[in-house]
Amino acid sequence: MTSDDDPFHDCELDAEAILGTHTFEDVLFTDETETPVNVLTGETPAHSQATVEEAKEFAGSIDTETPQIALPASVESQVETQSKPYTAAAFFHFKATGSLERHRAYHAAYESDAFAVDFEADYESGDLTITVERADEA
Repeated sequence: MTSDDDPFHDCELDAEAILGTHTFEDVLFTDETETPVNVLTGETPAHSQATVEEAKEFAGSIDTETPQIALPASVESQVETQSKPYTAAAFFHFKATGSLERHRAYHAAYESDAFAVDFEADYESGDLTITVERADEA
């Protein structure tokens, strides 16, 4: 197989590393996601108040070919930029999958016709489950 035929030729991981079903626990935005609290009033600022439904709608509204998920934004970024407590990212983003190597491997599989890639975002638990199968076995 030449590098042109191998979707993983630029990846540190090969297909074997991501084949099957993998669950990444507590990586999604949930109702339990930490938000800043104003020390003077004891209240969460309006910009940091959000629901899972708002986060899912926001992630779904991003105009891209790659499905997006809602990840929690750090408390620091919420304070510094007065942003919402969530951000959108590709479903295989390294913040969700734990490493840039996995991010690249999932992206390669997703872009390749040789693989069927599916994911389930469970915003109740915060868990993201990604399943990768060879297309001829799916």
